[in-house]
Amino acid sequence: MTGGGLLVAGTTSDAGKSVVTAGICRWLVRQGVKVAPFKAQNMSLNSFVTREGAEIGRAQAMQAQACRVEPTALMNPVLLKPGGEQSSQVVLLGKPVGELSARGYHGGRQQQLLGTVLECLAELRGTYDAVICEGAGSPAEINLRRTDIVNMGIARNAGLPVLVVGDIDRGGVFASFFGTVALLSRQDQELIAGFLVNKFRGDVSLLEPGLDMLHDLTGRRTYGVLPFRHGLGIDEEDGLRISLRGAVRESEVSSPFGEDVLRVAVCAVPLMSNFTDVDALAAEPGVVVRFVDRPEELADADLVVVPGTRGTVRALEWLRERGLARALVRRAAEGRPILGICGGFQLLGEHIEDDVESRRGQVEGLGVLPVRVRFAREKTLTRPVGEALGEPVEGYEIHHGVAEVTGGEPFLDGCRVGRTWGTHWHGSLESDGFRRAFLREVAAAAGRRFVPAPDTSFAALREEQLDRLGDLIEQHADTDALWRLIESGAPQGLPFIPPGAPA
Repeated sequence: MTGGGLLVAGTTSDAGKSVVTAGICRWLVRQGVKVAPFKAQNMSLNSFVTREGAEIGRAQAMQAQACRVEPTALMNPVLLKPGGEQSSQVVLLGKPVGELSARGYHGGRQQQLLGTVLECLAELRGTYDAVICEGAGSPAEINLRRTDIVNMGIARNAGLPVLVVGDIDRGGVFASFFGTVALLSRQDQELIAGFLVNKFRGDVSLLEPGLDMLHDLTGRRTYGVLPFRHGLGIDEEDGLRISLRGAVRESEVSSPFGEDVLRVAVCAVPLMSNFTDVDALAAEPGVVVRFVDRPEELADADLVVVPGTRGTVRALEWLRERGLARALVRRAAEGRPILGICGGFQLLGEHIEDDVESRRGQVEGLGVLPVRVRFAREKTLTRPVGEALGEPVEGYEIHHGVAEVTGGEPFLDGCRVGRTWGTHWHGSLESDGFRRAFLREVAAAAGRRFVPAPDTSFAALREEQLDRLGDLIEQHADTDALWRLIESGAPQGLPFIPPGAPA
């Protein structure tokens, strides 16, 4: 027996597909439905390692948490990790299989993956009562429709009804809804069941006449109007918008537990990966996290984080070009706290031998940590467990660089020298006891009277966030109608809206 399904598409990137998918998943699981998330193809530098050692998008890992199931490679069979403007690493069923240009991928390779994608979806639908799929970008990318395997391509092949999400906070949501449908072929339009308005501010009654007119124009109903809520973003796929630099990601800083706040500056390196590592810091009352790209912005920071990156050598050059490299070396010499994570750890070392990622050969690092890095073609994908600062720690590793540590004190799989720490472990700061111990050391080194709150549970905060997403769906969407879609598919007899897709 095949379980029900739904594809959550969007009028644009960042319309709220990931959040809506997670919300529907959490609502369903609270109704006793056995549900799983699915995204056929993800483009993201924000990834996660499953227990079987497969790399998938973090958004799908969080959606799996919303479903209260363990994430697997089936939930995100194709992951594209950009390495620059022209190429991406292709990760298939959790393992890297090569680098491809956008032209090479869309020129044939993408369509070759459709069979694998459909097999993964079929396996999930054979195991779960429902599978909630997330699209990518817009389903009306007419130049990419021929090779599409993530939007209408997967919907057509798997017979999935499609719910189109629009971000009304951006404006133009009615035109976006109508235009999305009108640019699809007749066969694709037959699967577009209706719309969901996201991020609405104000009185819904003022919006209702427009929704009625949209129904008259398209023959399709609106399944809900979700109100704007702060702090509801889950782990994004599309990356941090650095244009919003200086702001704390999706959070407000709570009053400190002690007498001082603690200021954390994160170097906004190119191709930044897994920037969600600092979310656990931002969750601590009194910790202010900001992303920076100028050396003077490090001056008042109590902790500087050099995060992971898909381009370690490129990030190193960027730090040097902007004067941040000198500021980091000076900061380390002064004994002021620095934490390097994955690529950030690698570039703090003495030298890098890279014939894989940048193919630049021998490159001098910042020389802050006694570490030599050699890039291997085989990618390390593990879920390590250990201890640091007297506390248990869990994390995950995603890297080609192999570090040879020649000195310093052991720190997770890396090392520490003075007040500079380096590790390949992503996610370590989500371990509550370790995070508190680490912040106490940082506060002492910075001379701050900051005290970590004794009861902050990052896992509990994640659960609360997912429950809030489930509440949004339950309270502001027509859940009976949504369930009929999932169980029975798109309504019959939906009208065709001209002009349709071009020939």
